[in-house]
Amino acid sequence: MSLLDSIQKENDIKKVPKERLPELAGEIRRFLIDSISKTGGHLASNLGAIELTMALHRCMSFPEDKLIFDVGHQSYTHKILTGRKDGFKSLRQLGGMSGFPKSSESDSDAFNTGHSSTSLSAAVGLAEARELRGSHEKVCAVIGDGSLSGGEALEALDYAGEYKNNLIIIVNDNDQSIAENHGGMYKTLKELRETNGESKNNIFKSFGLDYRYLDDGHDLKKLVELFESIKNIDHPVVLHIHTIKGKGLKYAEENREAWHSGGPFNVEDGSPKYVSNVKPDTTVFDSLKNLL
Repeated sequence: MSLLDSIQKENDIKKVPKERLPELAGEIRRFLIDSISKTGGHLASNLGAIELTMALHRCMSFPEDKLIFDVGHQSYTHKILTGRKDGFKSLRQLGGMSGFPKSSESDSDAFNTGHSSTSLSAAVGLAEARELRGSHEKVCAVIGDGSLSGGEALEALDYAGEYKNNLIIIVNDNDQSIAENHGGMYKTLKELRETNGESKNNIFKSFGLDYRYLDDGHDLKKLVELFESIKNIDHPVVLHIHTIKGKGLKYAEENREAWHSGGPFNVEDGSPKYVSNVKPDTTVFDSLKNLL
């Protein structure tokens, strides 16, 4: 039986010997490429978040702990590790498995994320609810650098700077949104990447947040060590983790925008599996053009 077949429900990853975790990562990567090549879906973003998600599942306990993804399309490995591997046969199909976190699918999906910049405010809300209940679950948000510039995310960072209890914010920085990132924030993120997190121009520290940087977001040993070191922290911390969008699939790494999401494809060369011969009806546009 493969390691992947041994993952039947949440927390099963904890039974995998630590020296075999890279082997499991390879199996997940191959499964995602093969599965998405048949159904279509978000490919490059998920290939870049495999090891990060595995390490979180190794260090957290589900469904007690709360993990919120932003935008949510990079949660495929999370779905696999919570027993939903068979659901990929119907990914994003009518009546099938959602391409985003869905609490109706699993108690391990803490928040129904649909699009960007909502994870940090949701995490702060869940953390505050934890304090009111007097419970002790960990709360973690995973936000991509592309979503980080949204106003709701920045407002939540501002609030988190005053929060006094456990809150883990992971910035999954692959230097890419759907297309290239633009704006002043991304210059500072680049400086942090280039200085191994040592640049004094640190947007997260300016909010009063604790900060750690990991340059290789695909090194499972370092990821697990980092998460273990902070999982019981008594204040908010930002873990800035550098990953590669499309990791492990050459043409997806080289053309990250094109492979953000798409339809079925041939794994060998990335060509579309189905090519439509139907020509679009441009009658309306042609008539408008004649009016100009």
